[in-house]
Amino acid sequence: MLAILSPILVFGLVIFVHELGHFLAAKAVGVYAPRFSIGFGPSIFRFRRGETEYILAWLPLGGYVRMASRHDAETAFLEGGNEEQAARAHTDAGYDPDAMIPFGPKPVPEDRWFESKPLWARIVIMLAGVVMNAVLAIVVATTLAFHYGQVVYPSTVVGSVREMTEAPSLAQIQPGDTIRAINGTLVRTWNDVRDGILQSSGTLAITTQRATVRVPLGGTGATAEQVADGLVYYLAPVIDSVFPGDPAALAGFRSGDSIVAVAGQPVHSWSDMVAQVGASPSRPLTFVVRRAAATDTLTVTPKPVTEPDPATGVERTVGKIGAGARDPSIKQPLNLAEATATGLRITRTNAGMVFKVLHDIGVGSVSVKELGGPVAITRASVSAARNGIDELFYLIALLSINVAVLNLLPIPILDGGQILINVLESAKGSPFSMRTREYILRFGLFAIALLFAIVMYNDTRAGFAKVFGWIGHLFGA
Repeated sequence: MLAILSPILVFGLVIFVHELGHFLAAKAVGVYAPRFSIGFGPSIFRFRRGETEYILAWLPLGGYVRMASRHDAETAFLEGGNEEQAARAHTDAGYDPDAMIPFGPKPVPEDRWFESKPLWARIVIMLAGVVMNAVLAIVVATTLAFHYGQVVYPSTVVGSVREMTEAPSLAQIQPGDTIRAINGTLVRTWNDVRDGILQSSGTLAITTQRATVRVPLGGTGATAEQVADGLVYYLAPVIDSVFPGDPAALAGFRSGDSIVAVAGQPVHSWSDMVAQVGASPSRPLTFVVRRAAATDTLTVTPKPVTEPDPATGVERTVGKIGAGARDPSIKQPLNLAEATATGLRITRTNAGMVFKVLHDIGVGSVSVKELGGPVAITRASVSAARNGIDELFYLIALLSINVAVLNLLPIPILDGGQILINVLESAKGSPFSMRTREYILRFGLFAIALLFAIVMYNDTRAGFAKVFGWIGHLFGA
């Protein structure tokens, strides 16, 4: 049931909200919208209410609002045909002699065509889907924050400091230091520390129990985000969870074990232990652990895992033993204003991540192999649903803001491309010729088809590799 219902909820809600934005905006400015469809292709069911036919179709890769338009006949085949092509004969089921085409014989009034509306109204219609997706992301994130509260790390003790060439003065802060103020403002939790750093500009002042460290930001210096990520809060070196089948479990580690030393080096924090393990993939390490009043020595070989470096983003191989630290965080309730601010911040952060990925793909620092499509989203929705309703709705918020940002790309067929075309036509003073529109459409279809092919390849390559591997073993290859 999870495999069926969770993708339907995730895809359906995000697509429905996007198309509902276009539909409501079209209705508000008086554009005739004869068709509202979730999905493409043959319909599962349809019904007509008023002047609009509502459709649920078999191919759940998007949706559309068919609006009366004279200039988009090239793309009308994606939306069930234009008004004249889809017009019903008087012998067809659903024919209404009092309705406008395609349901009846009456022509669409001049003032109901999309092109009859001023530029601002057309842009409002095309932006409405993006706006609705952003609103959905904010509402979901705000609701989750209000219901579950804020995760707060109550300590301001530093666990580790990452080396940063852009901010050498940050090395003056040492593990075990207690941060007391950021830019002269007292801090009580690690959330306060991080928020204070992220809101800084110019010169950042970090006051500990020993001294005040000043870190230049911007220019040739580090960004506020880099500094915030360079300081890691203190975690006690106590194991909370051991994952079955991983090296820690096989070596005999137990929940509650306190790590005293690794490879002969004393361990003062969880960060110390992670640094030792991360630097020793596939190399045996000796752990001294304390269990109640007793001390034991265990040997474990960290498994090699490839992951991006948190400072540079470059792929690297590190060691992992499969153990988790105790979570020191607490849940703090939020009022509606605080929850709304949190929802806005989460949505802004998620949107920024999408823009960053697009930029990184554009400059070549991230491969298109990282992109996922419908299969990846389906897997993520099932996994999220298994972990709880909150994670499922967070995925909805994340996907919704992804759809909002991607639809702003200046690619024909997408909202951003349609806005650009309308603005250029308005500046030109007349619509583009049919041949120009055909070339624009071909480019848009090619771009979308190429993107779809890439994400579907990424989604299915692992499965095909397993199948071909099985066939190879079967024939002795």
